[in-house]
Amino acid sequence: MEQNLLKFDGRIVVVTGAAGGGIGTSVTRMLAEAGATVVAVSRSQEKIDKNVAPLIARGLSIVPVVADVSTDEGVAATMQQVRRTKGTLYGLANVAGGAAGPTWMRATRVTRSDWRALFNQNLETMFFMSQAVAAELREKHLPGSIVSLSSISGMNSAPYHLAYGAAKAAIVAVTRTLGVELALDNIRVNAIAPGTTITPGAGAYIDEDPERDRRAVAMGRRALPDEQAGAVLFLLSELSSYITGQTILVDGGLNLKWTHLGADNTSVFLKDETFRAAIKR
Repeated sequence: MEQNLLKFDGRIVVVTGAAGGGIGTSVTRMLAEAGATVVAVSRSQEKIDKNVAPLIARGLSIVPVVADVSTDEGVAATMQQVRRTKGTLYGLANVAGGAAGPTWMRATRVTRSDWRALFNQNLETMFFMSQAVAAELREKHLPGSIVSLSSISGMNSAPYHLAYGAAKAAIVAVTRTLGVELALDNIRVNAIAPGTTITPGAGAYIDEDPERDRRAVAMGRRALPDEQAGAVLFLLSELSSYITGQTILVDGGLNLKWTHLGADNTSVFLKDETFRAAIKR
């Protein structure tokens, strides 16, 4: 009988940033549909009620957890729930992160507080959750797979979004090193670097402009959350059993053209001219 390498039956996979209605929610749904029991972590009970509860109502095996994984307490609470959940721990999808509109600014205006907040929100959540899951897997001599979200901003320049780009670039470096350290424990560590994707978070500063998308992206459009989630599932699954330490660009060829910067070196995806002027101050 052929083995289905994309099945997660009996396996627990933790997803952070699971309830935002974007990539994390897609990852949560698709993992559960593939048979996993998903420990779905979000800071917001309201978002869990809105975006995760309907999946649970469908009968999918999802255990919601309200926790802030940018804190030690949040990581500990998540791992406590993992230990209470029926199944065998196998994977982690680090989706928590991102950057709000006010974090866009000229490099000369970035404060230590700005810098630390973005590194905490993106890099530290990824590392300390990965550390906790890897420690649990090693202690129990279990194989596993960890996948994190970097960004195209971490694979190239990130004008007016330096701290975010640097944090996402650091995720690539951490992924490579963890991939080496954990390889002999049969724990794989990889990442994806999404290009511009249609999510509720991105909608705060990116509008609908199909003609711009055709100019900027080789495939002529922005990604859907499920298209990013598919790459995450691939890297979590046995289909990628000989891949570790890698970061896969999932950007529809945006990096091949790299035409998303306008004449003033700001992103053509920014919809608000007032916002554009403000970040350039």
